[in-house]
Amino acid sequence: RELPAGLPQNRMTVFTDVQAVLFDLDGTLIDSAPDLGAAADKMRLDRGLPSLPYAQYRAMAGAGARGLLGVAFGMSPEHPEFLAYREEFFVNYERAMTTRTTVFEGVPEMISALISAGLPWGVVTNKSSRFTEPLTAAMPLFASARAIVSGDTTPHAKPHPEPLFEAARRLGVDPKRCVYVGDDERDIVAGLAAGMGTVAATYGYLGQQTDVARWNAHLHIDAPTALLKSLRSA
Repeated sequence: RELPAGLPQNRMTVFTDVQAVLFDLDGTLIDSAPDLGAAADKMRLDRGLPSLPYAQYRAMAGAGARGLLGVAFGMSPEHPEFLAYREEFFVNYERAMTTRTTVFEGVPEMISALISAGLPWGVVTNKSSRFTEPLTAAMPLFASARAIVSGDTTPHAKPHPEPLFEAARRLGVDPKRCVYVGDDERDIVAGLAAGMGTVAATYGYLGQQTDVARWNAHLHIDAPTALLKSLRSA
């Protein structure tokens, strides 16, 4: 594949000539699994079913309603009641989006360092703007974000690269001068398709039985601040 200019043609550890950094949201910047899991578990409790262990929900938090309803009810999107259950899940989540959600340890320090280095940053998530906008407005971390692109901002969601192109346009930066960080394979697929440097956040949710090495990300990080030593701005 064609790598972004300024990146060596091998398994790189340093990105050069970086002009902006973009991040996935859930599982990368914020730990929203407790609120997402609680929204699905409430549906079980409301039906007289026993609560499930939080760990089961956490593993699938990155897959959104599809993953969480799969855990709670063994339900796939093909189920005739899926859309109704999904909306009930959305309403539950909407009512308590920031009750237990926190910023991952090290993220504030990472963002502060990017700002100090003069690197603009933004968010590209598949989360609908219905949730992204109130959630990011409620969390001080996002006041300095220069672009927030939701799953319904463009006609396409990740793994399509268009949301990443939109974020780069909003930042006024060439996509090849951007680095994208995410905890799901579709993040890396989208980033590669956009010609960006790609970073797999292995501290995120990742899903079950995930082989991160198969994603072909340029870099893996096991903590947010680990990203900083791999960036060289123009």
